[in-house]
Amino acid sequence: MPTPLRVVFAGTPAFAAGHLTELLASEHEVIAVYSQPDRPAGRGKRLTASPVKAVAQAHSIPVFQPVSLRSSEEQGALQALKPDVMVVVAYGLLLPKTILDVPAFGCINVHASLLPRWRGAAPIHRAIEAGDQESGITIMRMDEGLDTGAMLTIAKTSITTSHTTGTLTDELETLGAKTLISTLDSLPALLKEAVDQPEDGITYAHKISKTEAIIDWSQSTASITRKIRALNPAPGCFTLLSDQRIKLWEASAVSSESGAKSAPGTIISLTKEGLTVSAGDGLVSITRLQLPNKKPLSIAEVVNGNPAPLSPGNQFESHLK
Repeated sequence: MPTPLRVVFAGTPAFAAGHLTELLASEHEVIAVYSQPDRPAGRGKRLTASPVKAVAQAHSIPVFQPVSLRSSEEQGALQALKPDVMVVVAYGLLLPKTILDVPAFGCINVHASLLPRWRGAAPIHRAIEAGDQESGITIMRMDEGLDTGAMLTIAKTSITTSHTTGTLTDELETLGAKTLISTLDSLPALLKEAVDQPEDGITYAHKISKTEAIIDWSQSTASITRKIRALNPAPGCFTLLSDQRIKLWEASAVSSESGAKSAPGTIISLTKEGLTVSAGDGLVSITRLQLPNKKPLSIAEVVNGNPAPLSPGNQFESHLK
């Protein structure tokens, strides 16, 4: 039986909440939770608790929501908890050395990539966008750098051409939660065997910008379809037709030379099987999209409705005016 640890958990989004839920079902004791301050959300912009805070409150666990961890007061508050370890999963605040040094076994981070590839804020999005064939979870002992700590545990999974950021996030949440528990169960031994990250293969997963969401039809079919998967569900890729934004949710590259002479963005055909559009090196078939002020629809549903704006010969724009 592993020795139960006194754990302080720090995280904010649903991905982190899944880890907290698994941790609460383990032999380890969650003595406190740190999460980002409540944020305005929804149409009414009402202050809303993070998914992690909601889980903690449901289990009557004390929740701390500082705007920063740099003050001596925050350091003292953590020291008073006397944690064995602090587990950090998509928390969103930097941990200064004064915080990293408080827990007996330090602070460990669950990161959704195979480090040192895709350090930073958006590792799942960037892995899909780049066409990586595998992803995974790295659990590291945190230091003052950005995802630079020594590695304790690595768990791998494949990325398929059907994965979106949404579906891969769900899989990595499950994988990460299980890997976290096994890491905590053997933490003292794993800390002694920690492996420094290699200097080769370092890449950075910069935060996704909404300006990236517009499709550039002059790019390759592979780049376009990967981007659509990478930005699904958020922020969602879009294209422009007569200044109207059309969101694109599912697409694939198709083998054909019929659109090779058409300008990028030109609609080649529209059937119940797909909306075919000319790209930089071939054709892209859109199979699920969202017209302005409408819900997402399959192309078959679009064809059965009012597909007039999507008539062959019309051309999508690749740049905001």
